[in-house]
Amino acid sequence: MSAMLPVALAATLTRQAAAQLAGDAEKTLYEAAKKEGQLTWYTAHYSAETAEKMAAAFMRKYPGIKVNVVRTTAHVAYQRLTQELKAGGPQVDVLGSTDISHYLELKSKGLLEKYIPVNAATVLEPLRNVDPDGYHHITSLGVIGITYNKNKVKAEDLPKSWPDLVDPKWKNQVSVGHPAFSGYVGIWVLTMTKMYGWSYFEKLEKGKPQIGRSIQDTLTMLKAGERSVAAGSVATAIEAAAKGDPLGWIYPSDGTVVIVATQGIIKGCKNLNAAKLFQEWSLSEDASKTMVEDYGEPLHASVPPKGGTPLKDLKQLILKPEEILKGVPEIKEKWRDTFGS
Repeated sequence: MSAMLPVALAATLTRQAAAQLAGDAEKTLYEAAKKEGQLTWYTAHYSAETAEKMAAAFMRKYPGIKVNVVRTTAHVAYQRLTQELKAGGPQVDVLGSTDISHYLELKSKGLLEKYIPVNAATVLEPLRNVDPDGYHHITSLGVIGITYNKNKVKAEDLPKSWPDLVDPKWKNQVSVGHPAFSGYVGIWVLTMTKMYGWSYFEKLEKGKPQIGRSIQDTLTMLKAGERSVAAGSVATAIEAAAKGDPLGWIYPSDGTVVIVATQGIIKGCKNLNAAKLFQEWSLSEDASKTMVEDYGEPLHASVPPKGGTPLKDLKQLILKPEEILKGVPEIKEKWRDTFGS
């Protein structure tokens, strides 16, 4: 036992030294960022309200650095960045797009700044190393499960897995979004195709689902009583239920579809140190706690979700960026052929 004490003590001191080193590095980065005084963040990850809350939380922790928030869609953010680059230089420092292809294209053109935040190692293991080279990192996620109207579905009749949605008993009762209009829906469709083949959607078509555009349209249909069950956003269902809507949610036994969104620093940005500090914070527990306030999914095991099941306790279905880039355009074509629109 006594022979082991020096080893244990050394390990403790090493951890303390590592923590001190991280603290010193953060302080140095913060001081450099304060000299820049600001950063501009284009984000499609959150609602405008949540994005402002995230920025405010960062500014509380790091006084002296202003976050200029531009909340827009992924397409508009990318289009704006492209125009800025053509005009001579980016106005944005940090880009948060929900379209993974944006990062793959920017990376291939050398337009992303490589930066691996210390906090990247603290998030849930499945969320690490989405880009092994460290050019962009997962900073936001959502989960798609089966959502339902409690007033229309009895507990004993609830679907338990994804194939249950294409059971003939749910004919004229299912709501889904459209993969040509929603990135979330595109990834859900691709995941189902990978698991069950396109025959899954041929069966779904026979059930005459109500098809919206956004994945949020499915919950609108459920709340209105137009449909009974849906492939929908669990977080949105939880938030709606907390406000009194008769909505429930199920994590399917064959897996919950996890949608990840990444964030990266633009090469040649004006406020590089502030951008790096913002990336560090975006992967911190503080950021996860802020997201959870608005029913977002936390990135850390230490931060429980608001009303839902922790990601670590779910069977997760996560596609690789390359699969999404190749597969989504293909399933959009198949969708049009099968559903006629």
